[in-house]
Amino acid sequence: MRYRVLGQTGLKVSEVGFGGWAIGGNTFGQSLGATDDAVSLAALQQAYEHGCNLFVTSDAFGRGHSETLLGQALRNWRREDVILVTQGGMDFREEVLAKAPQGKPNFSGEHLKRSVDASLQRLGVDEIDVYLLHTPPLDVVQHGQVFETLDALKTAGKIRFAGISIQDPQEGIQAIRLGRVDVVMAPYNLFDTRAEKQLFAVCQESGTGLLIREPLARGFLSGAMTEMVAFEKGDVRAVWPKPLIAKRVQAAEKFRALQPEQYSSLAQMALAYCLRVDVVSSVVPDCCTPQEVVENLSV
Repeated sequence: MRYRVLGQTGLKVSEVGFGGWAIGGNTFGQSLGATDDAVSLAALQQAYEHGCNLFVTSDAFGRGHSETLLGQALRNWRREDVILVTQGGMDFREEVLAKAPQGKPNFSGEHLKRSVDASLQRLGVDEIDVYLLHTPPLDVVQHGQVFETLDALKTAGKIRFAGISIQDPQEGIQAIRLGRVDVVMAPYNLFDTRAEKQLFAVCQESGTGLLIREPLARGFLSGAMTEMVAFEKGDVRAVWPKPLIAKRVQAAEKFRALQPEQYSSLAQMALAYCLRVDVVSSVVPDCCTPQEVVENLSV
């Protein structure tokens, strides 16, 4: 396993991390499908044993279930060997769910402090290495008050570094220009190269750590999808129109035809594509089986 430094944090992270969305399961929907906890724990252990030290989760993944599983695995690891990244910003309190069954965004200082405490408890640690705002709207970023909360959490010793997970590159650029983030996590893959046009240069110039999420485009660059694929209810891909799914599969097949011999799978080529950019510290594919972990870490 090779390692890179995460911006100016000084943290050395594995070039390929472990994304925890998939292991959150499908109990509450907004998932990547149903999972088996025993298999998920085996996948986490496989990643650790193969030199992966970057584990990225969120309190939104299975409403904390992904964090709980990671915390369970962490009991068997040396804490100093692991970089823990989690995210917050969705409110799943009972009174909120009564009106919004899927929860709703909440980036208030009160909620984020409450969320960090809950994440610490589920993970079973005293401090989170990197805490990210989970895809906040641009107006939250531009207002800037949310970063005061992150600074307070640093001062309290509950998080070491702070940042933002984004949907649109402009959200990351705005946060960096405010000078208040250590790390940005952005979607980037063979299908979606928006971040490369502006965000990468801003991260390079500012020394902001850059993590890549969805490098396998929610599984469509794994090489395992066909046009006949069917997603169960609750999987975020289940509502995608069939023409879009077919288009993604066909595009993936075109990329597969370009696959160099040194890569044994389309997934490996897709991960290597992201890692070719020096400013990228780590790519974070979502994993749920030991087999997926081994393939991803063999880039």
